[in-house]
Amino acid sequence: MSGEFLGTFLNSVNKQKWVTIPATFKKKFAPTAKQAVVVSIGPEANIAIYPLDNWKQKIEDLKNGTERDKKLLLNLRTFASSEQKMEANGRIKISDELIEIANINEKVIIKGEGNFISVWNPERYKEFRKLRMEEHMKTFNSLDYQ
Repeated sequence: MSGEFLGTFLNSVNKQKWVTIPATFKKKFAPTAKQAVVVSIGPEANIAIYPLDNWKQKIEDLKNGTERDKKLLLNLRTFASSEQKMEANGRIKISDELIEIANINEKVIIKGEGNFISVWNPERYKEFRKLRMEEHMKTFNSLDYQ
């Protein structure tokens, strides 16, 4: 399995809707992923990029899951692009439909999410982080880090 993808990067989107996966993430792709990805809708009106091996595992897990899992499977497949090879420099193509859903223009935040990579509109990501921080501060304190 590929991963674990961690970290956040600011990057550009070119006019042809290509996004470059950071080298740090490219190194985490397992040989079984064959430098291929599947791109679909993400959980926060963003985009999810799965290395091929992680995609296949996620699909298998969802097929054998609950009714809720099967609904997620349907949604992932509905918005998924076909499997594509990542170019040597890490570039991948994002569909116009997903670019529109994620409200992406020239800049993106590329974030590691463990077994997949998310692509965000920078403003949406800033709002998401703010909400996460507020929730974090209400829930945890320094004793939780000991």
